[in-house]
Amino acid sequence: MQQKDSLQFNNKIVPDVIWREAYVALSHYPELKDTPIEFRFKKNIKRSFMQAQPKIGGLFKKRNNRSYLIFINEEFRIEDEKFDISMVPSEVLVGWIGHELGHIMDYRERSGVNLIWFGLKYLTSKNYIREAERAADTYAVNHGLGEQIIATKDFILNHTRLSDTYKARIEDLYLSPDEIMVMIDEFHEETN
Repeated sequence: MQQKDSLQFNNKIVPDVIWREAYVALSHYPELKDTPIEFRFKKNIKRSFMQAQPKIGGLFKKRNNRSYLIFINEEFRIEDEKFDISMVPSEVLVGWIGHELGHIMDYRERSGVNLIWFGLKYLTSKNYIREAERAADTYAVNHGLGEQIIATKDFILNHTRLSDTYKARIEDLYLSPDEIMVMIDEFHEETN
């Protein structure tokens, strides 16, 4: 029996190429154990590598009965360079997935109407994008994924050939590594 087959996901659809990272990230979110989540590769997600959202057909179901999608860009084009999942270190993928799971935690608390309003504000307000992205980072750090979130930020800001425009967007909209370190210290103080 392969290790993958011995690890059980409840209500999860995960591509083979990221099952280890998804398992690690999901293990930090026990409250999502029975939440249906499908990880799906997609072409051309605008301005990001991954994107979490509720399944449209379930928007008006009871919160506990909703299911969610996490889209992952098959390849991410930055200027003339292709960037795909095979180029992303495991710890970074865990952080990215953990961040997207943070969005799902946020969505679980919202009504269907509130989710629609959230989507409209996300599409039209940079300040609202910043608030939502920082909330997702906060969920991830508060669920013990702070080091992986820092690894993800470090990968984006320091170790890739991503454009300065993309890096500036990340610096503007997401928690900084310094802010995350403060949260990690607070998390460790609370858990000790």
